[in-house]
Amino acid sequence: MLVDYHYWARDRVLDAADRLTPEQLTKPLGNSFSSVRDTLVHLYAADWIWCSRWEGESPSTMPSPDAFPDVAAVRLTWNEHERRVRAVLDRLGEHGVQEPLEYRTTEGRTQAQIFWHQLQHVVNHGSYHRGQVTTMMRQLGVAPPKSMDLIAFHRERGAANLS
Repeated sequence: MLVDYHYWARDRVLDAADRLTPEQLTKPLGNSFSSVRDTLVHLYAADWIWCSRWEGESPSTMPSPDAFPDVAAVRLTWNEHERRVRAVLDRLGEHGVQEPLEYRTTEGRTQAQIFWHQLQHVVNHGSYHRGQVTTMMRQLGVAPPKSMDLIAFHRERGAANLS
């Protein structure tokens, strides 16, 4: 359910970012990551690095925002990547998500946490940075994404399941 929520919210933030001009997308706004584009790429990169760890690799660097010239490039890459995340969940199954998973940080330190704790971190991290994108879009004078609250996800899913 959290993975479904995470990608539902991703789609909402990308849909909103589609309305930005190229100048607005890359305008430095003084946030954790300089621009809306850089923040969106960071969100994707976090998914990518954690999934890489779950697949047994531990990258030492994140993808560069410069590799993503527009929202369409972020969307295409992230949508393709989503299949990898879901494949990891399928492979681990109900019992595997309860097990610790070891990995190396980008600084090379060995860490281990229960898998679902790592996954929950990815979703929570996404919520934090999606909120930043919302603020940046308001700073740019552009309508922010539709609500990305978890309850909005449940309401939407519930309405679909009730009909």
